[in-house]
Amino acid sequence: MEEEITISKKNLWMYSTFILIAVVVIAGVMILSGNKSPPTGLVTASIDDDAVLGDANAQVTIIEFSDYQCSFCRKFWVETLPSIESQYIDTGKVKLVFRDFPLTSIHPMSQASAEAAESVRELGGDEAYFEFHDKMFSEQNILDSGSVNGAVTKTIQYTIDDLKRWASELGYDISASLDSGKYRNEVLNDASDAQKAGIKGTPYFIIIGSDGEGTALNGAQPFSAFKQVIDSKLG
Repeated sequence: MEEEITISKKNLWMYSTFILIAVVVIAGVMILSGNKSPPTGLVTASIDDDAVLGDANAQVTIIEFSDYQCSFCRKFWVETLPSIESQYIDTGKVKLVFRDFPLTSIHPMSQASAEAAESVRELGGDEAYFEFHDKMFSEQNILDSGSVNGAVTKTIQYTIDDLKRWASELGYDISASLDSGKYRNEVLNDASDAQKAGIKGTPYFIIIGSDGEGTALNGAQPFSAFKQVIDSKLG
C-alpha cells in the first residue's frame, strides 16, 4: 500500500508537470501567432464623426460597431434596442453612436448598405440616417419572417437596387452617391478602427460613462445586460 501511494504521487507530479508545460507552450504559440479574444472589461473607443441617436449631451454613450446584413445585429435591433430607446435614449440619459464594421467576407451587401446609410445622412442628417437604419433592418426582417418585429432566423440577401428603392421610399435619392462610392473610405475607416481595437464580430458595444471609461458587451445581448451596465454608469 505504501509503495502504491508513492508511485501514484510520483505519476501525478509527472502528469501535472507535463500539463503545465503544454499550457505554457500553447499560450506561447497563441501570443506569437497574434491569436487573441475580443476585448472585454474596460475599453475605450472614439465616436469619430458618426451618426448619433439621442441627446448629444447624454451622460452615457453607447458605441455600436455593427453590420447591416448581420442577422445578430438585426436581432439586437428587434429585441433589445426598443427598450434601450424608450428607457434611456428618449429620456436623455443615453446616446447611441452607430459605427460601421461590415464583415464583407460573409455579408456581401454590408459595405454597400453602410455607404447607403451615409448617403442618406448627407441628405437628411442624423435623424434621416437612423430612419434609414431602421428601414434596412425592417425590410430584411419582413423578408425573413414576414413581419417587422418577427423572429430573426437567417441572413437576408438583397441588392443595390433594393437599397436605392428603400431610400427612395423615405424620400431620398442616393443613386449618384452610392454609385460613385463617395462614402467607401468613411465606412472603411470605421472598420479599421474596429480591427485596431481587436473587435472580431458584430454587434459589438462599448458603453462609456462620464468618467470616460468604457465597458464592452459582445453580441446580441438581452436588455437586462445593457441595463446593468448603463445603470452602473449613471450612478
